[in-house]
Amino acid sequence: MRDLRPDLATLWQSASRLRSARGARSVMFVAARSGEGTSSMAASFALMAAEHSARTAWLVDLDLGVNAAFGGFDTGFAGGVARPGRAYDASLGCEPIYQLVPTPMGGGGKMLTVHPVEGTRLLVTRFRTERLAAGQSVCLRAQPDWWQALRRSTDWIIMDAPALDRSDVALDVAAEADGVVLVVEAERTDAEEVARLQAGIEDQGGRVIGVVLNRMRADAHLAGRLGGQQYRRQYEGGRR
Repeated sequence: MRDLRPDLATLWQSASRLRSARGARSVMFVAARSGEGTSSMAASFALMAAEHSARTAWLVDLDLGVNAAFGGFDTGFAGGVARPGRAYDASLGCEPIYQLVPTPMGGGGKMLTVHPVEGTRLLVTRFRTERLAAGQSVCLRAQPDWWQALRRSTDWIIMDAPALDRSDVALDVAAEADGVVLVVEAERTDAEEVARLQAGIEDQGGRVIGVVLNRMRADAHLAGRLGGQQYRRQYEGGRR
């Protein structure tokens, strides 16, 4: 992961104009393929959102079994930003947004935690994978009450979704986001694939507000071939 805040000013200006009648504003970052820099984008944008929040911003890692967002902060991916602090229960008084398979006796509640990043107004989630039993897995499940409780408690919700070549989670929660940003590596993902991703998100009630092109060299026209407002980024690295 890399700190990309200096390169996301245009995206921030556009996304910060989002308005939500449901409370906090919510943005999801997702890619068609793994390794396109989604976690770097989401974490950097979340830090920017926290800087502009009167209360807090939450970075919700939807890849529960990996915790890439928490791991990035824990290893100090952003210079001058402290590591996550103590763990707090992230259930918000609601049923969990995850399901354990097989389901243990007692339901396995309170395995999702949230950690304040010291010196900021940002909180980042972490799923306690170490508490999974042998052969047990975790998956996200629909839980609108949790998302609404989160909207009431914070100013910004930034979702870091796993790429669609690994999981359909982004499609499952697309309607919970006020805007979806597609992250694309221009040298390996063609416009048709991005168009399919955009259509899939919108078919599930999501709203694509932009496409970020990473490592853009050969195909400088990719963004222009897609409908809607697009955003362009050029950088070396920045992978998940």
